Amino acid sequence: MILRYLFLSGLLAMVGACEPTKDEAAATPLPPPPDTTSQQPPILFLGTSLTAGYGIDPELAYPALIQKKIDAAGLDYRVINAGVSGETSAGALRRIDWLLQQPVSVLVVETGANDGLRGLPPDSLQANIQSIFDRAKQLQPAARLVLIGMRVPPNYGLAYSRRFASIYQDLARANGAALVPFLLEGVGGVGALNQADGVHPTADGQRKMAETVWPVLEPLLREAERADRAEKAE
Repeated sequence: MILRYLFLSGLLAMVGACEPTKDEAAATPLPPPPDTTSQQPPILFLGTSLTAGYGIDPELAYPALIQKKIDAAGLDYRVINAGVSGETSAGALRRIDWLLQQPVSVLVVETGANDGLRGLPPDSLQANIQSIFDRAKQLQPAARLVLIGMRVPPNYGLAYSRRFASIYQDLARANGAALVPFLLEGVGGVGALNQADGVHPTADGQRKMAETVWPVLEPLLREAERADRAEKAE
């Protein structure tokens, strides 16, 4: 019973992590403008407060930590953090055309927790993420896709929870996207890894999130570099 309670608390924390507040909305940075000057292939992280790194130095958010891993691995990519606190999948869809004005080598999509928080229909979430991928294929057809999964707690109803979780697997399979099953694995509900509000990850929590994403992202980047070298050699 105690373990079940802790598990439920962790999932509730995950969903609450993206709940918009007045302070959070005021602190949310504007998404970056298109940048066509850098020669490094961009990795665009489209996400919520989890990606934006609400409440901590942006350099400690998991996309910035991924950049450090990229540099340490000798890979030639630059990370763009386009996380916005409180955003639903519909909001992410509204932004995607503007963000994809610049070339993008990899698109990482983290969205859905706010949809679950508000009890929005899973079919709408699936349609919005599919539309994001469709626009990416149209505007940046060479971009590789990564989808970061989310979960909702079972008190939303078992059918809803299962349908919500299955969306990410279905979308990744249908679009050839690499899948991170759950961004907050080992972080949601762990007090030491969340801020005083109990819902937003600390710097240590963000570090754990980077460790969750990196094993999925690194092989994709290495494959992309090999393909690019082979193409240039032809």
